[in-house]
Amino acid sequence: MNGNIIKNTLNWLAIAVAALVISGCASSHPPAPAAAASDDYSYKIGPGDNLNIVVWRNPELSMSVPVRPDGKISAPLIDDLNAMGKDSTSLARDIEKELAKFIRDPVVTVIVTGFVGPYSEQIRVIGEAAKPQILAYKQKMTVLDVMIAVGGITDFADGNRATILRTSENNAQYRVRLKDLVKGGDVSANVEMKPGDVLIIPQSWF
Repeated sequence: MNGNIIKNTLNWLAIAVAALVISGCASSHPPAPAAAASDDYSYKIGPGDNLNIVVWRNPELSMSVPVRPDGKISAPLIDDLNAMGKDSTSLARDIEKELAKFIRDPVVTVIVTGFVGPYSEQIRVIGEAAKPQILAYKQKMTVLDVMIAVGGITDFADGNRATILRTSENNAQYRVRLKDLVKGGDVSANVEMKPGDVLIIPQSWF
């Protein structure tokens, strides 16, 4: 498990470094499309999420559980059930199948109360952000939402040369005008994010 985490981290670091180099060298990228979110998106459960499992008429089986780093959960009568990458409805059906071995016609509801999301869908912000970090993706999340979460850009940022690396589109890069958006209040520069996007903010050369 630790080996996979290290491998994933190194892969992301390699992508980030390559993206920063490309962003610094390339003179232009196509502007990011204003609309990017999918209307049928449903939240996928990931390690670190907290889940409330409610079993109708069986309060002794109802409880709150964390999703472990390996993406699995454990609950009464359930050992090591994979939760990562599933939505709450799919996971509820899987839990019902497991509980049906012990109780008659279980009815389960799963409510996500803490949101981290799967590794592949998290938003990463690197470069000249005030607080570079990883964020959980939310439906209709915009680059302005991301900027608020990371505290904006630094005084050394070349905000209008920032790019979005879109992993869901084979690492295509799109230009975003962060300086116009954050410093100038130009809402036309606001665009939607996609799960797995990496926002790259280069440093100004002067």
